Amino acid sequence: MPQTAIIAQWLPQLEAEGISPPHFQSAPPPPGNAPLPPERVRQENIRERDFRITALQPDYTGDLWVGSWIGLTRIDPNTGRINARVALPNYSIGALAQDRSGRIWVGTYEGLVRVDPRSNEVTAQNFSLPSNRVLSLLVDHRGYLWVGTDRGLVLISPDQGLRMTTLQALPGVSANTLATDNEGQLWVGTLEGLVQVNTASALIMGRMSNMPGGVVQTLAKAPDGNLWVGTISHLLVVNPIDKRIVRTIREFDGRNIKSIRFAADGRVWVGTENGLYNLDGSTGAILGQIPDLPSHRVLSLSPDTGNKLWVGTSEGLAWVSQTTGLVRPHLAFVRNPPPIY
Repeated sequence: MPQTAIIAQWLPQLEAEGISPPHFQSAPPPPGNAPLPPERVRQENIRERDFRITALQPDYTGDLWVGSWIGLTRIDPNTGRINARVALPNYSIGALAQDRSGRIWVGTYEGLVRVDPRSNEVTAQNFSLPSNRVLSLLVDHRGYLWVGTDRGLVLISPDQGLRMTTLQALPGVSANTLATDNEGQLWVGTLEGLVQVNTASALIMGRMSNMPGGVVQTLAKAPDGNLWVGTISHLLVVNPIDKRIVRTIREFDGRNIKSIRFAADGRVWVGTENGLYNLDGSTGAILGQIPDLPSHRVLSLSPDTGNKLWVGTSEGLAWVSQTTGLVRPHLAFVRNPPPIY
């Protein structure tokens, strides 16, 4: 196929995703050992970077914020077009959240950063945390921001950007993941199970230890108020009122659960170390598995975003059509995009 025909074939998708197509010189190359073309150099640089997509956060404008180990990017989830790239003091992002004023909070492995979505610029950083390795973020029913680190919890007032309290004596030490129950209380997934924290007083209300798998990596509240819990080896359903496991999804025994999100239709998406699954939220029955992702290791999910399910993996970003089931990688966030000759 002629060179120009191949470029024309990919041009609409490249433009939608904010990638500029390569430009070719009409003059012949100079004699001797010429340097590699810019596109080839760019591709080699890309292959040296870490493309894991660790956090996805829709915002009030309908855009999707993509947190990865190559930075923070804002995209239009309807088209995939890149709207902004935000320069951050550290590129290793662990968590994202949006507060009630629409500001984006970014948890990195070097601290916490606040981004103004109107300017796409950092407006605050260098908060006093028990550890700068931020693993989880959550805005509670009052609008306050909970910051989970590998050495405890911090409560921050988003408007003033001030630390309100710190909970360092957290059972299980590491606040890997956060969720709230129907009563507005905070649940923390730790290295030793679950801890319930009173959001008003920041005092521990209870805990669930000796859970199958031990280390809790992800939490999601179901429409019925139960908590779905993903550990390093089990998928569990917990009743937060009496603090007991009401169901174990046996099909996931031995599987490393990385991400859980409920869709608007009540179904639940479960990302594991070895694939992405769609489950019935009422029964836990597996409805299907999603093929052709950039990697089988699924790290983050954002359903009902631009009429798609967005999937962050260890090797890049992809989307799944919620009407047709079509799976496509986002070419700006994958290590090995389709070649352009």
